[in-house]
Amino acid sequence: QVQLVESGGGSVQSGGSLRLSCAASGYSRYCMGWFRQATGKEREGVAFIETDGSTSYVESVKGRFTISQDNAKDTLYLQMNSLKPEDTAMYYCAAARSLFAMLRGQNYWGQGTQVTVSS
Repeated sequence: QVQLVESGGGSVQSGGSLRLSCAASGYSRYCMGWFRQATGKEREGVAFIETDGSTSYVESVKGRFTISQDNAKDTLYLQMNSLKPEDTAMYYCAAARSLFAMLRGQNYWGQGTQVTVSS
């Protein structure tokens, strides 16, 4: 049973930084990712890291967000810099057997952590 527990959300002013963490258990060699869902909008993929370490990002966060993982600690991170009000959303950690599966929504999900960016 894959379990994902996010932490690190909070409120920050525009231009600030936050680092989200996701403690994972019950899996091995999964593609991992971060999604977000703003009020009234669909959930969108933000950043992904595949089993070979390759990363990809949605265009709106490129150059500002960095996804990484510490395999020794089974923890996934999302470093978010230069935050903007439009980054405000519930952020979810996700795990899937492949990026293909992840993009099809065949994921395990965490419970989410709220990020609020004020102008």
